[in-house]
Amino acid sequence: MAPAVITRVQGESKPLWHAEDVTMSDILAALSEVRSKFARAEAGDDEHIHPRNCVMTLIGVAPSELDERLARRTALTIGTEHPAQAIVIREEAPVRGRHLDASITSEIRRPETACAWQCEIITIHVRGRAAEHLAELVDPLLVSGVPTYLWWLGTPPFGKKELLDALRVCDGLVVDSARFEEPYSSFRRMSGLLKIAHHRLGLADVQWARLRPWRETIAQFFTPMDRRGFLSGISEIGVDYVGEGRGNRIAAALITGWIAAALGWKIKRAAAGTGGAVVARYEAGHRSVEVDFRPVQKEHLASGEISAIRIAGASQGTTFRLSVQHDPARRRAAPEPAYRSLHPTGGEDDAGMELAERRAEWHRDVLHENLASLHHTATGDPPGESRPKRPRVLTTERRQPDSARVLLTMIEIGDSEPLRHVQQMDPEDEAALLLDLLSTGTHDEVYNRALAAASELVDKF
Repeated sequence: MAPAVITRVQGESKPLWHAEDVTMSDILAALSEVRSKFARAEAGDDEHIHPRNCVMTLIGVAPSELDERLARRTALTIGTEHPAQAIVIREEAPVRGRHLDASITSEIRRPETACAWQCEIITIHVRGRAAEHLAELVDPLLVSGVPTYLWWLGTPPFGKKELLDALRVCDGLVVDSARFEEPYSSFRRMSGLLKIAHHRLGLADVQWARLRPWRETIAQFFTPMDRRGFLSGISEIGVDYVGEGRGNRIAAALITGWIAAALGWKIKRAAAGTGGAVVARYEAGHRSVEVDFRPVQKEHLASGEISAIRIAGASQGTTFRLSVQHDPARRRAAPEPAYRSLHPTGGEDDAGMELAERRAEWHRDVLHENLASLHHTATGDPPGESRPKRPRVLTTERRQPDSARVLLTMIEIGDSEPLRHVQQMDPEDEAALLLDLLSTGTHDEVYNRALAAASELVDKF
């Protein structure tokens, strides 16, 4: 076994401990030494050692080096705000020895009103599939009395006994159905966990967290009391998604399943046509609701992302239509007026054009010389204090990274003028999405019902 060296504890990005071809006993001994050294350093000579703070254990299973870095970065972001222990397991890693390669990294957080805590990230490289010996790997490292969450960054081996054994020591499983290698088949197998997993196991999907802006926008439309009746008048739903394959319809199925489960709809039939189009028929009491999926091509959106949702119907003689679009195409800016329309020449001769050019130049010079005084007259502010130094240019033709993720909502009710609302979507943050799911303990009954209804719809494809 390679010699293990304990380095400085103070929050450094480099590992405090690293060794190759080690056993779990070696990892536990190194972890105990890291914790003991931190506790002694914090207590000093005159105090008792403080109890260790830890609110959860987060286990990330990464199928690649890129996913390993993502898991470590996300765990560190969460750990610096919430006392936690993180275990990152890299499966199919190029392990040299017969056992494991491991490292321990630590970051120290010192809040003003509480004792300092240490966020530990234990990275383990294993040979082969992690699920084959996941329970044996993580069980000795778990902290007693706090929840344990398993975050699988790739495609978990649903249906395998090894995964079920690992889930018995966990309180929740977090996946991202948008990253499944075989989304259609994996999604169907994942929904089966609702029936066979132990009763305290929570199930969460990062893709569900990404759908929050869509769910909130739709729910807000029906929130006012005078619109509640529209819920029983929905007659059609249309969902545009990126891509054509059935694996790209998971997000569309989830949002549809959420609506169907909330309103008690029962699916009767569904059929997929050529080109990725899907038509489903739901039974809602004594009426039927048609749901249409339509594939679209949008280069700046990933396959499987929802592009638009349309909900329409009528209630008590009033029609309604809700349209929510993700980053819709901007209308082209109207061309600026021609020079001659701004400065009439009084004729088409060269002399008239020359007079117009001189007049325009003179107007510009006058405005430039009197800019400060004009600003003072218009605003009452001292010249030059509140006026921006350079003009702010806004363009509808240029897509910047911070302005591409928007939702455009159009509301049409009866004969009233359409209402238009634009909202900015927050940039996708893996740590924020994960925390959103962990805040419920991965026990979200709304998601469970939506998943069950979406699974029924997917089965009909």
